[in-house]
Amino acid sequence: MTRCLLAIESTCDETAAAVITEDGKILGECIATQTELHEQFQGVVPEIAARAHLERILPVIDTAMQQSNTSPDDLAAIAVATHPGLPGSLLVGLSAAKGLALAWRKPIVGINHVQAHIYACGMGLQDSIFPCVGFVVSGGHTSLYHCISPTDWNYIAGTIDDAAGEAFDKVAVMLGLPFPGGPALSKLAEHGDPKSIPFPRPLLDDKTRLDFSFSGLKTAVRYRIAGTGKQSWNALALAPELRANIAASFQQAIVDCLVGKSLQAVKKFGVKRLCVGGGVAANREFRSQLTQACNRQKIELHIAAPELCTDNAVMGALAWEKIKLGQFDTLDLDAKPGLLRKGQ
Repeated sequence: MTRCLLAIESTCDETAAAVITEDGKILGECIATQTELHEQFQGVVPEIAARAHLERILPVIDTAMQQSNTSPDDLAAIAVATHPGLPGSLLVGLSAAKGLALAWRKPIVGINHVQAHIYACGMGLQDSIFPCVGFVVSGGHTSLYHCISPTDWNYIAGTIDDAAGEAFDKVAVMLGLPFPGGPALSKLAEHGDPKSIPFPRPLLDDKTRLDFSFSGLKTAVRYRIAGTGKQSWNALALAPELRANIAASFQQAIVDCLVGKSLQAVKKFGVKRLCVGGGVAANREFRSQLTQACNRQKIELHIAAPELCTDNAVMGALAWEKIKLGQFDTLDLDAKPGLLRKGQ
């Protein structure tokens, strides 16, 4: 039997498990989403997320194992995302991994969820994607990294307020769009003119720093929808063309910032390879415009497959890199909710 590992993901609102071979073949996979649980709140509620993970974690693991037609004896290790993420959600996945590691007498490997998003860019490729500038763009992260190898990387810069995906979701609420807001806003933007409203591009022209900031952009959108001084508004009362133009112009402002800063990072670190993952990396306009920009500047670009952009356990294949180096963890392994500056 080919060596395989069980990977577990529970960092936010997706409960996922996958069984993956050393050469990257997916033998089994299961993801349980929580969209319907958080929809009425128009955002992820941490306590609800943790309780949902608790209910679903074992059935999800069992499904992945059954799909893979493997037994615990076939596993080389159990991998689990330990950081960053929601504290309660992380602890559910970690507790399940520890329990199974103890019961099945298997080693445990903790992995960094953000680095796993970058690692997913290289899955299915023959050649390594490292070294590279790694860029994770999601609901919780907008962060750049200098990645020397799969396990040796350093934080470069990131958002100083809202993450890009968070800004998408909040503006979607302003426009009266359903949850999850990002995909709904992008769909509305298809009918608008991205050049119609000159929204700001925060920090884009500041060549001295590589950070992102989207709170001011979000405020500019609010004023465009409601006007200054108003506490409430009915976005659905706006003309359909105006709503679409606001969505398209906002999306273009975000894309310009993401593309511009990531290319600045590539230039600064002299690594002509950019790897992009995370939920916002599935955005069609972002993928298209980043691809065009990299082609113009002769930068090698790898964007994770759309199905690997959102949270999943398949990207837990990163654990194989730590296994090769003998970097196993003990049952004292703990969750680390905050974003780490160095990816060890």
